[in-house]
Parts: sequence; C-alpha cells; structure tokens
Amino acid sequence: MQLKASILTSEELRRALTRIAHEILERNKGAQGLALVGIHTRGIPLAARLAAKLRELEGVDVPLGRLDITLYRDDLSEISVQPIIRDTQIDFDMQPRRIILVDDVLYTGRTVRAALDALLDLGRPQSIQLAVLVDRGHRELPIRADYVGKNLPTARSELVKVKLQETDGLDAVELWERGEGQPGVQGGGE
Repeated sequence: MQLKASILTSEELRRALTRIAHEILERNKGAQGLALVGIHTRGIPLAARLAAKLRELEGVDVPLGRLDITLYRDDLSEISVQPIIRDTQIDFDMQPRRIILVDDVLYTGRTVRAALDALLDLGRPQSIQLAVLVDRGHRELPIRADYVGKNLPTARSELVKVKLQETDGLDAVELWERGEGQPGVQGGGE
C-alpha cells in the first residue's frame, strides 16, 4: 500500500472532536440523559475523548460503554475461522438514555448495522445517534451519521487509516492506496 495523503493532523482531529461534542450538546439540549458507546477498536478511545469534552463543556459525566460487534457481523465467516471476541461493557441502564454510538470510519454501513443489532440485544434506549470521525461514502445500507468530523469522498481502492494515541501511539488520519491485487479488508474504513 502507498500513502496518498494526510487527511487530519493531531490538532485537526482534536478540533473535529470538539466540533462533534458541541453539535451533540446542541442537538440534545445538553448532556443530561446521554450515554456514549464506542465500537471496538478505535470507537472506544474516540468515545472516551468525546465524554471528556462533554464533561469539560457541561460539567456532566456522561456514561461510557464499549461494544464488540464481532458476532453480529454479516461477514463473520470471511473474517477468520476463529475471530477475536472482545468485551462488551455497558454498565448503565439504556432504557431512559439517548445513546451516541461512536466509530472511527463510516464506509458501507455494515459495522453500524451490526452495532445496532448488538445494542438492541442489550436493551432499548430512547434513541440511538451515530458519531463518526470520517465518513468516506460507498454506503451499502441506508445508514447515515448524525455527527461527522470529516466527510472524505474516496475511491473503493483507497483505504482510510485512523491512528489514535491510545491504540497507535499518534493521532492522524491518512488516505492510502491499495496495491494492485490486494483484496479489500473489512472494518476500520477498509
């Protein structure tokens, strides 16, 4: 693969998350009754950063959860013979809450569909909204994000890589070109 472009620097990523936090507060008239749920892997640190920003802006601790969607994927047999199952942790009652589902990249919509199925198996929130750092287009399902850090039209041959300090040691969003003959990989904007 070959790096095509740097899309967001560390500072631009920080500003995008700050803007998303303000939009969440505006749309929901504050932080009361909200909860954030990050999708493994990079949605979790993004949700934690949004929770910290909401606390800074509103003085409210927004409950935070994490969600593994592995067993809900419609391409599970294509991923691996033995997929890695991570923990799901939702330590709050979803019934009275508006859930903000958080992920790094929105692509086909299949990850979000799996996340919705997983969440609804755990309870019935008042509503579910979607926040993503990057929306790269190419939807296969009728899903759209409520909050987007960066809209980035891409070709299917391109790959969006989100790198976060918590998982990768640095904050950046990059656009890569797949080499000829390299198959597409699901997840993470791939």
